[in-house]
Amino acid sequence: MRTTSRFGPELRRLRQEAGLSLTQFSVALNYDKGHLSKVERGERSASPELARRCDAFLGANGELQRLAVRPETDSDTTGTPATPSLWLVGRRTVLKAGTGALIDLGLKLGGQAPSAPDPLLLSFRTQFDQLRKLGQSTAPKVLLPLLETQTRTVAGLAADATSAARAPALLLASRFAEFTGWMAQEAGDSSAALGWTGEAADLARAGGDSHLGSYALVRRALVTLYGGDAASTVALAHRAQSDELPPRIRGLAAQREAQGHALAGDERDCLRSLDRARELLDSDDARSVAEPVLGTTHVSNPAAMTAGWCLHDLGRPKAAAEVLDRECRLLPPHALRTRTRYGFRRSLAHAASGEVEHACTIARDLLGVMPAVPSATVNSDVRRLARELSRFRSSRAVRDLQPALARVLAPAHN
Repeated sequence: MRTTSRFGPELRRLRQEAGLSLTQFSVALNYDKGHLSKVERGERSASPELARRCDAFLGANGELQRLAVRPETDSDTTGTPATPSLWLVGRRTVLKAGTGALIDLGLKLGGQAPSAPDPLLLSFRTQFDQLRKLGQSTAPKVLLPLLETQTRTVAGLAADATSAARAPALLLASRFAEFTGWMAQEAGDSSAALGWTGEAADLARAGGDSHLGSYALVRRALVTLYGGDAASTVALAHRAQSDELPPRIRGLAAQREAQGHALAGDERDCLRSLDRARELLDSDDARSVAEPVLGTTHVSNPAAMTAGWCLHDLGRPKAAAEVLDRECRLLPPHALRTRTRYGFRRSLAHAASGEVEHACTIARDLLGVMPAVPSATVNSDVRRLARELSRFRSSRAVRDLQPALARVLAPAHN
C-alpha cells in the first residue's frame, strides 16, 4: 500500500486510540469536521500543515508527516546544486572592475598601487558592513552585481599583497562571497547560492581559516530546509558541530538541525538541538567572536526565535505565536528583511491558531514592505500563509488581504 493512502486509516486509528470523536478532534485542530472525515476515508489528501498539526496533537512523533504527501518543492528556492568552485577571473579584469566600483562608491585609492591593498582593506571592510546593512532594505538582485564584483576585487588584491596582508584580504573576500551567496538565495537562485558559499569556504581556507568551510554546511542546510528536505538539513547541520569548531558556528548549526528535526516532526530531537544551540550561543566565547559576525546580527535571541519557528512546524501554532510575538517586538525597525522573514512566520502561526483577523493585520503591514525587500525564501512562507487563509474564505479580513497576497506572489515579484 502506498504511504499516502495509509495516512487516513492511521489518522483514524490514532484519533480513536486517543478517545476523541471526530467533532472533538476538528475543534481541537481548528479544521472543518467534514474535511477531516474525507481525509480519514482517503477521499482527500492531507496538506503538510494538517499533517504536522495532527502529528503534534496525537503525539505521532513524525509518523503521520512521513505518511502524508510531501510538499511540492518551491521552484524559486531550489535548484540543481552547483559544484562549489572558485569563480575568480583574471587579476587585471578584476582590478579594472573593482576600481570602477570603488569610484562609484566614493572610495579613494589615494595614489596607492593596486598591489598594495593595506590602505584599501579598511575601506572594503567598512563597505562590507554598509552592504550588509543595505541588504536589510534593498532588493537582492540590485546588490548582487556589486557584491560579485567586490568579492572578486578583494580576492584579486590579495594576489599581489605582502604575506602579512594577504590573509586578511582573503578572509574579507570570503565574507563578501558568503554574503553574496545569501543574497543569491534571497533572489531565488539556489545554485548560485551554493556556488558562492563554496567559493567563500575556498577563500577562507586560503586565508588560514578552515572554520568557514563548516559554516558553509550550515548555509547549504538552509537551501535544503527551504527545499523541504528535512533529512539533508539535519545531516548537513550535524556535520558542522564538531567540538573543534567555534561555539558560534556550532550553535548556528544546532539551530539549523533543530529546524530540520521540526520539519520532520521529531519534537524530541528538535528540542534537544534547541537546548544545545541556546547553550552554545549564550557562551562567552560565542559572544566575543571577531567581527564581522557570522549569521544574523539583528535577532537578539536567535535560539528563542528559532524555537518559535520550529514550534509551528511541529504543529504547535499557538505556542509558536506566543514566542514569535515576543521576539518579533525586539527586532530593530530598520531590519526590514529580518522583520518580514519572522513576521510572516508569526502571521502563519496566528492563522493556524484560528486567529485569522490578527494574522491578516500582521500580514497586511508586511506585504506593504515586501516590494522593497523581495525574498524567494520569505515567499515560501507567504505561499503557506495564502494556503492557510484559503480555509477561511468567508472572512472579510481574508478577502480584503487576497489582492495584496496575489501581488507579492506574482511571478514579477519572485
